[in-house]
Amino acid sequence: MSLIQQIRDRAAWIVFGAIALSLLAFIVQDAFYRKGSLTGSGSTVGKINGASIEHDVFEHKVSFYEQMNNGQTQRSQLIGQVWDYMVNQDLIEQETDKLGIAVTGNELSDILFGNNPPQFMQQLFSDPKTGQYDANTARKQFAAIKSRTDDPQVKNFNEAYIEPQLLQTKAEKYQSLISGGVYVPKWMSEKMNADANAISKASYVYVPYTSISDSTVKVSADEMDAYIKKHSKQFERDEETRTISYVSFSGAPSANDSASVRNEVNQLKTGFSTATDVKTFLTSKGDETQYYNSVIGGKEIKQAIKDTLFKLSPGEMYGPYIDGSNYVIAKMIAKQEIPDSAKVRHILVATHQQDQSSGQLVAIRDDSTAKKRLDSAIALIKNGASFDSVVAKYSDDPGSKDKGGVYDYFPSGQMDESFNDFAFTGKVGETKVVQTVYGYHYVEILGQHGSETGYKIAYLSKPIVASPETDNAASNAASQFAAASRNQQEFEANAKKQKLTVLPSQEFKQNDFTIPGVGESRELVRWAYDNKPGTVSDPQNISDNYVVALLSGVSEKGLASPTAVQQTVEPVVRNEKKAKIIIAQQMKGSTLEQVAQNAHQPVQKVDSLNFSAFVVPVLGNEPQFIGASFNKQLLNKLSAPIAGNSGVFVLRSEGVSGTSNIGATAEMQKQQIEQMLKQQAGQAITALKKAADIKDYRSKFY
Repeated sequence: MSLIQQIRDRAAWIVFGAIALSLLAFIVQDAFYRKGSLTGSGSTVGKINGASIEHDVFEHKVSFYEQMNNGQTQRSQLIGQVWDYMVNQDLIEQETDKLGIAVTGNELSDILFGNNPPQFMQQLFSDPKTGQYDANTARKQFAAIKSRTDDPQVKNFNEAYIEPQLLQTKAEKYQSLISGGVYVPKWMSEKMNADANAISKASYVYVPYTSISDSTVKVSADEMDAYIKKHSKQFERDEETRTISYVSFSGAPSANDSASVRNEVNQLKTGFSTATDVKTFLTSKGDETQYYNSVIGGKEIKQAIKDTLFKLSPGEMYGPYIDGSNYVIAKMIAKQEIPDSAKVRHILVATHQQDQSSGQLVAIRDDSTAKKRLDSAIALIKNGASFDSVVAKYSDDPGSKDKGGVYDYFPSGQMDESFNDFAFTGKVGETKVVQTVYGYHYVEILGQHGSETGYKIAYLSKPIVASPETDNAASNAASQFAAASRNQQEFEANAKKQKLTVLPSQEFKQNDFTIPGVGESRELVRWAYDNKPGTVSDPQNISDNYVVALLSGVSEKGLASPTAVQQTVEPVVRNEKKAKIIIAQQMKGSTLEQVAQNAHQPVQKVDSLNFSAFVVPVLGNEPQFIGASFNKQLLNKLSAPIAGNSGVFVLRSEGVSGTSNIGATAEMQKQQIEQMLKQQAGQAITALKKAADIKDYRSKFY
């Protein structure tokens, strides 16, 4: 699922309160929605069939979705995904405009308020108790706010939800026109049905390519180039790509670095053991983990060595041990029996709430005011008011307000620690005021299920990181290598002299942020497109490595160069050469038995091989074998040697027969084929992209 679709599906983002209900009253009135609230006077990021995408419009989109996604996706990924989205948007709108395809106000109304509304509408306007979508309420609340077209929250909602919805609707109309032209004639479905129900049997001799060592078969650049030209459609490139060869110098933590961190953790062990305020101690020592000061059931603890930790007595410690990339000491704080799950209801008077754009907690009410407000709510309940009515009036928790403040049975460890502590250590029917980072809660325990041991464990954790000495050693080694290797000849000679492994990268494009196999480095991608083949880079710090690269290949738009697709093409060409050797030396004889004797391979048999099969038993994916086994001209006759995917084989067909139509009929075949073709028609955007004149200038800005 694409990021844009994920964002559209995120109900949690729609926390606008009353503002969210304004939505699109003004859009429903219009014939259809058109983008363009940002006219864009900046530089051009790209052109789609002559239509410009301006930088300020593009950057707005990237920033907009970046905020909506709360930083969960890297900006580099967003740039590519927003580009694809805007290209698709322009192509669909250009095509639908030509055909007069639009989305009218009535159609949009049907989409939003009909029997199958979009997910975001269901999430906004479904009854929390029944789960049923309330179209009437949605209509009324849309109609109630027709004058708020300048409200920024309304505009944000339009951009996040309605614009993609309208684009999707247009695309569906366009694709339905194409899929409506799909037709499978009767004779074709009958022929395909007969083929699908045919089976064959054959005897064969098979010599795998692995019988010849790769090292004995050399493949030249000219041979790969000839293969690329012969299979040109497979290797056409819509834009220029480049490849590098590189050596890397590891700056990862050394054994000495690891030992140093272990010693540091050990030195803190005594203080950790005697600390009475564990949370303050861990915070003061810059601990990597956040201490959860409450009990958690054993099933909810995900530590790999939890069985060992569970054996500790309160106050006892274990470690240091390695957990991921950290050294950790675990201290058992407490053990007690707790329920498996708890059910509570509560009223929250918030002192803080989470900002939807930054994810940070922001103050909305001081402690004194919050306490007084909660006291008022508690007084109403004690004087006979229903809990539900007080929740509706006083609670600031959107997750439970519409449910009478109830959180149905949940496991330990999911709530804020003080909330969790009361829910799992208190008794059913008990009430208490607890404070969390969000504010003050009046909590009542409604139920508890099951029983298990709960643990409160503190973890002292320090990351295993490279020391400055380790990092400097790697950096200096890379710098010295780069300084002595200013061309391809020196690069290769120095790598050989220092016994460094030279690795090839896969192809990458001008707007990529990551080089496959190397890592994320926009700077190295830029360098590759600013230089000529044979140039050697300065060291680039990528993850824990310092990389020195040689620009090894440039594939212009069109056919890929042998260097660019070497990893794909070289094994195939090598197998072709092996096939010729096998055929010349081993596949001799006028009968299958003679071939088997010369090839030193047994005669094997395959029975009941279906025409529509994807694989052949023992051989694997060998479509040529399947085709030959159904060739009636080879019935009881020896085939010529056939070079397959995994080796060379010679076969003798021993019969082709039909089976009864078990399940499939000609009509069913027709329906299946038509469905498949219609699904392919749904990928019309791919064909539109291929035919379009797309100019991509993103590399000037990112």
